[in-house]
Amino acid sequence: MSTNTNPRAARAWLHAPHQQSVTFVELFFDLVFVFAVTQLTSITAHDLTIEGVVRSLVLFWLIWWGWTQFTWTLNPADTTHPIVRVVTLAATAAAFVMAASVPRAFADDPLWFALPYVIVRALGLSLQVKVDLERVDDDRAGIWQWAGMSSIGLLIVLAGTLVDPAARPVVWFGAIVADLLATRAAGGRVWDLRPGHLVERHGLFVIIALGESLIVAGSAVASDDRTIELVSAAGLALLVACLLWWTYFGWLKEALEEHLVAAAPRRMGSLARDAYSLGHFPLLVGVIGFAVAIEELVAHPADPLPGAVVVSLGTGIGLFVGFSTFAYWRLSGRLLVPRLAILGAMLVGLGVVAPLAPVWPLAVVAAGLLAIVVIEAVRPDVAQSFGGELESPAHA
Repeated sequence: MSTNTNPRAARAWLHAPHQQSVTFVELFFDLVFVFAVTQLTSITAHDLTIEGVVRSLVLFWLIWWGWTQFTWTLNPADTTHPIVRVVTLAATAAAFVMAASVPRAFADDPLWFALPYVIVRALGLSLQVKVDLERVDDDRAGIWQWAGMSSIGLLIVLAGTLVDPAARPVVWFGAIVADLLATRAAGGRVWDLRPGHLVERHGLFVIIALGESLIVAGSAVASDDRTIELVSAAGLALLVACLLWWTYFGWLKEALEEHLVAAAPRRMGSLARDAYSLGHFPLLVGVIGFAVAIEELVAHPADPLPGAVVVSLGTGIGLFVGFSTFAYWRLSGRLLVPRLAILGAMLVGLGVVAPLAPVWPLAVVAAGLLAIVVIEAVRPDVAQSFGGELESPAHA
C-alpha cells in the first residue's frame, strides 16, 4: 500500500482544476454591484454638475475596482468549493451594505460605505493570495507585492472618511492612484488567467448595466401619463439601448475573447488589465451617462434637453463606443476606423439637434449606432481591418 506524501493532494484545492463557466454565486455577487450602479446613477442624475460628476466618477472607480478585483480572484478559483462560496457570499453581504450606503459616501457618515468596501476588497485579496500560492512556486514575492500595494489604497479609503466631505474626493483619488500603481507593479507577472471566464464576467456586467438603464426609463414611464411624446422618447431610448447591446455583443465580445486567448501567457495579464479592468471602466461610465440622460429625458419628453443632459447623452454614447474600440485595438492591434468616424458624425449631429425636442437627439444617436451595426455586419472585412495593422502596445 502506497502513502501519498504530497500535502497538497491530501486536501481539496481552492484552485479550479479545469476551465469553468460563470457560476450562480458569481452572478449573485454581481447583482449587488449593479444595485450600487443604480444608486450611483440616481445620485448623479440629481446632481448633474461638474462637482457632482467628479464625485460620482471617484465613487464608481471604487465600486468598479472592488468588483473587478474580485473577478480576478474568482477567475482561477474553484467556485464550487465551500470555502470559496462562503467567502464570496460574505463579500456579497458586505457589498450590499456598501451599495445601500452609496448616498452616504460624501455625507457625514461615510464609514457606512468605506468599511464594507474595504471588507470586500480585503476578502478578495486574501482569497486571491491563497489561490495563487497553491499553484505558483516561483513568484511568491510577486503575489505578496501585489497584495501589499493593493492594501495601500484601502488605507487611503479609510483615511478619506476622516476628512471634510469637500476634501474627500481628493483623498479618494489618491486611492485610485494607488490602485493603478499596484496594477502597474503586477503587470510583469504571469497571471493564472482563464480568459473565457474573464470575458464572460465582464460581458455579464455590461449587459446587466444596460438593463439597468432600461429600468431607469421604465420606472419613469410607469409613473407618468401616456403621451405621444413620452411613448416616442421611451421607444427610442429602448432602441438605443438595444443598439448599444448590438455594438458590443453582435461580434465584438467574441472577437475580444479570441484575441485574448491567442495572446502569449506573459502578455495575457497586461492585455486583460488594459482591455477589461481599465478599458471597461470608461465603457461602463458611458452606460451610466446614458442612463442619467434617459432618466431626465423621459421625465420631460416634450421639453428640449438641458445642456448638461445633452452632454451626458453624448459623452455616454461616446465612451461606450470609443472604449469598446479601444479594447479591440488593445487586443488585436486594429483600429475600427468606420466605428470611430460614425461616432464623430453622430456627436456632431447631436450638437445640431440639441435645441429640439428629446426625440431628435435620440433619433440621431439611434441612426449612428444603426449605421455602425449595419456596416460591421455587411462588410466585416472593411470594418474590422480598415486602416491596416497598427503598432499597439500589444504588438510592438
